[in-house]
Amino acid sequence: MAGETKYRDIVREIALDQYGYVTTRDATEAGVPAVELPKLAARGGLENVAYGLYRVPDALPTPYDQFAEALLRVGEGAYLHGESVLALLGLGDVNPRRIKVATRRRARPRLPAFVELTKVRVGASARFYEGLASQSVADALLECRGRIETQKLLNAAEQARGEGLLTTAEWRRVRKEIAS
Repeated sequence: MAGETKYRDIVREIALDQYGYVTTRDATEAGVPAVELPKLAARGGLENVAYGLYRVPDALPTPYDQFAEALLRVGEGAYLHGESVLALLGLGDVNPRRIKVATRRRARPRLPAFVELTKVRVGASARFYEGLASQSVADALLECRGRIETQKLLNAAEQARGEGLLTTAEWRRVRKEIAS
């Protein structure tokens, strides 16, 4: 049956859209039975990263892989938060030791040391940068007050404005609140 799509191909397509990662949930929603993922991993078609999370072994590495992994480990509704947003976008010359991931719901996954989980209020919203759910740049900059030097934050805000990541209103608000 040369015309049939194989489970391996479906899983690979999903993974390549998510920096090489695929969850059991993503696969089952695409019609791949959950029992097929461990079979693919046993044959070398996938690497088991964590419970319900797999990686395609030949996916080309990118600077965003670890961010994607952190979000997928936490699960649905998770988004990058604070310094991690700045690091994702190369703003403010920050290099946090841990990737901060925020979630509105209760989450109890086993997380590696490089992921820090933050519970946020229900009204918080996320945007997408580089295909990854994230706190808005404006909110991330304001979140970092007191942890990152004021001048570094102002420079990061200026860089973000220059790259079109802040609207004029956000730019003014951020500048005013950081400087005060």
